[in-house]
Amino acid sequence: MFEIKHTLCPSCSVGCGINVILDNDEVVGTFPYKRHPVNEGKNCLNGRNSVERFNDKIGSDIDLDKAIMEISKEINDSDKVTVLLSGNNSLEEASAIKSFSDENNFNIAFYADDLGNFEDVASYNDVENASNVLIIGDILCENPLVGRRIVHAKQNNAKIFSNIKAEKSVTANISDEVSSSSVGEFLDKYSNLDDSSVIVFNTVDSAEDLDKIRNSGLKVLPVYSKPNTKGVLSIVEDNSKDELIEVLNDTDVLLVVNDNIVDEIDFDFKSISKIISLSAFENDTTKISDIVIPIKSWLEYDGSFVNAMGDTQNFSGVLESDVSSVFEIFEKINN
Repeated sequence: MFEIKHTLCPSCSVGCGINVILDNDEVVGTFPYKRHPVNEGKNCLNGRNSVERFNDKIGSDIDLDKAIMEISKEINDSDKVTVLLSGNNSLEEASAIKSFSDENNFNIAFYADDLGNFEDVASYNDVENASNVLIIGDILCENPLVGRRIVHAKQNNAKIFSNIKAEKSVTANISDEVSSSSVGEFLDKYSNLDDSSVIVFNTVDSAEDLDKIRNSGLKVLPVYSKPNTKGVLSIVEDNSKDELIEVLNDTDVLLVVNDNIVDEIDFDFKSISKIISLSAFENDTTKISDIVIPIKSWLEYDGSFVNAMGDTQNFSGVLESDVSSVFEIFEKINN
């Protein structure tokens, strides 16, 4: 029997609504959630393909009790344990992970794309109604539903100025001016824009660029690669890539919760004695992990994500699952 259920897209921090198509409790596809205020009935390719990761779902045919015993032994025998949070974790999971880490005196790490934490950010309406939009990164290609708001701004006679390193980009096609200079030089060039202008970015060159963005006097909108990075930033401080590498260099046991950090940083993970992954899906990090425990995916539990502009959105599980949640795993480890 076919069913259609609403949830949130997990593909980036824009926070679009999607409809999941189920056939006898099997995920078979998606289509846009037409009444969702963020995407208003549109989904990008990443959103449409978001459920394809179920092809790589980790099976539940493991001896969970044995795996928990192994994890407990590893973390109890080491004084250099690091727990790695992710923007894929819901608000509720992130709070539980921090509590678990604090209770056990573990290090906690969190990588937020090197985009930093901006407490006050522009809304999507601010972008749409801006007089000028400064874009850093190929936003229209990588985050099309924010790109849609930029297109609307262009239709409202806004000027679009872009800084893009790629030779070809979708964003360049709608830009009035395109630069491939350093981010710092780009920001300096447009330092005298009026205060209704907005900076939208999903990449920077350095921490100094973040300082320039903060001090620009303009509204800013960082667009993160994961659905709840903005929410996790309200719970823990983020690490830059260099800071994270320093933490990992001083780690003997790494507990990765729902992330694929191997694909994000250039680090010799073989230098870590034990890597433990809690993950719903197979990825390059689970492939190098010594212990892998399956957990519920975002389609299998209730929670909330905070999108790029700071709105908290609740979602409900659309599938039944006998796989353990992050909360249940931590409770078993602590017991």
